[in-house]
Amino acid sequence: MTKRHITYLACTTALLGALVGTAPASAAHRFHVVRPGESIQKAVNAARPGDTVLVLAGTYHESITVRTPRLTLRGVGDRTVITPVRKTAPKKTAPGTRKASVSCLESGNGICVVGGKDKALPDVTVADLRVTGFSTTGLWSMGTDHLTVQRVTADDNGQWGIAQEHSTRGVFRGNTARGNGDAGLFLANNVKAEEGAMNSNGAVIEWNRLTNNRIGITVRRLRNLAVTGNYLTGNCAGVFVVGDENKPKAGALTVSGNRVERNNKYCAKTARLPYLQGSGIVLTGTEKTLVTQNVVTGHSGKSPLSGGIVLFKSFVGVTSERNRITGNRLENNSPADLVNQEAAKSGNAFDHNSCRASKPAGLC
Repeated sequence: MTKRHITYLACTTALLGALVGTAPASAAHRFHVVRPGESIQKAVNAARPGDTVLVLAGTYHESITVRTPRLTLRGVGDRTVITPVRKTAPKKTAPGTRKASVSCLESGNGICVVGGKDKALPDVTVADLRVTGFSTTGLWSMGTDHLTVQRVTADDNGQWGIAQEHSTRGVFRGNTARGNGDAGLFLANNVKAEEGAMNSNGAVIEWNRLTNNRIGITVRRLRNLAVTGNYLTGNCAGVFVVGDENKPKAGALTVSGNRVERNNKYCAKTARLPYLQGSGIVLTGTEKTLVTQNVVTGHSGKSPLSGGIVLFKSFVGVTSERNRITGNRLENNSPADLVNQEAAKSGNAFDHNSCRASKPAGLC
């Protein structure tokens, strides 16, 4: 056995010892260790509520679905890599046969955390691993309560890096999302249905690093959450808070303490939005959103959404109302540091911002 193998085994043993040592003896929670060549899904299926599935360093070609409450799925950092199944010939389905549901793999997702239709899946944690190369989403969740996703790297996925819908009290902390086709981190009420904004009951998006995605962070049709202390650069747009004509309106949330720099990548228009380039923080169709203590610098573009902090009507023409933009530092954003495309009667307030240029004039 080489010195490298001895060191690796010693580190793994120490990690297991540390993890076990932190659990009360009375908890009787079990650890399921997955090694390269073994199935993560098999270990997840065998786990009981409160157990931990520890995935050692290696590359695992599979998709994983979690439906067990209070389960922890943990790797050992970016050396634990989850990537799509190697391509094989598709299985034939008998004529007239319909599948009961589409699996995580068939949906093009890497990790799926899924609750019941009428009962949220509580207290699942996914941490310390990398999920990459999936056609849709690296990590997708729906119907959860207090899901924690931390120190996960989600890169080069076709749509979203990390995404959640129809869930409450999610915590997304210390993750890295880069090179994803749409948002690096995406939270919404419901992706497919047109309905009013959902109360997230205090979801938290903090200390994440979002680079080279279409949009760094998208919050769509949600209320009561915080986007705090994130670093966003090299995207087409940094932060998007999106609402529409449904009630209650999106908003009643906080975007604070983020560093938003040079999000000048070009992205073509879609059915909902014009092309994107040079957008720092954008509010569209929202109300009562507080944008404060952010540093927004170096954005440049000629899109209707370009600028440092931008208020813009939603794609269906709904106004942004009673939002407060205060105490931000803005520099070198074009066409302006602050852009307000709403009428004065919309009640949006701009005060105590450090900036040089605004549209219309007088907001700095």
